[in-house]
Amino acid sequence: MTEEQVLKFDIMEIMDMIPHRYPFLLVDRITECVPGKYAKGYKNMTMNEGFFQGHFPNNPIMPGVLQLEALAQCSAPVLMTMPEFKGKLTLYAGVDNVRFKNIVRPGDRFEMEVELQKVKGPICKAHGTGRVDGKVCVEADMTFALK
Repeated sequence: MTEEQVLKFDIMEIMDMIPHRYPFLLVDRITECVPGKYAKGYKNMTMNEGFFQGHFPNNPIMPGVLQLEALAQCSAPVLMTMPEFKGKLTLYAGVDNVRFKNIVRPGDRFEMEVELQKVKGPICKAHGTGRVDGKVCVEADMTFALK
C-alpha cells in the first residue's frame, strides 16, 4: 500500500487554481488536500468583508449562500490536482440537503472540509461541512460540472 500524498496550498497557489478574486475569493488556505479524495481549508472572517457591511448592520453574519460558495472553492483543489481535471473550470451544478446550523461572524475562522464522493465524467459530487470552533455551521451535498 502506498502512502497518500497530502498537499497544502497558500492563497497565491489557490489563486492559480481558481479564477475568483476579492471580494469573491472565500478561502484563505488549504491545510490538507488528497487529490481525488478530500480537502480541508479555512477562511478568516474580518469585519472588512464587504458582505458584513449590509448583512446585517449591527448584527453582521456571513450569508448562507457565501458559506456554500466557500465550500465550493475549498473543493476545487481536490479536483484540480487530478490529472484529468487540471486547468478546468469548476462550476456549481447543484446543491442538495443543505442545512444551516450556526452563524458565522467577523472574527471567526470558518473551517471547511470537503469530501469527494463520486466522479462520473465531468460531473462530480461532494459533501461539504463548514465549522466555527468545532460547531457545524453548514452542511451540503454539492454537484459540480467541470468545463
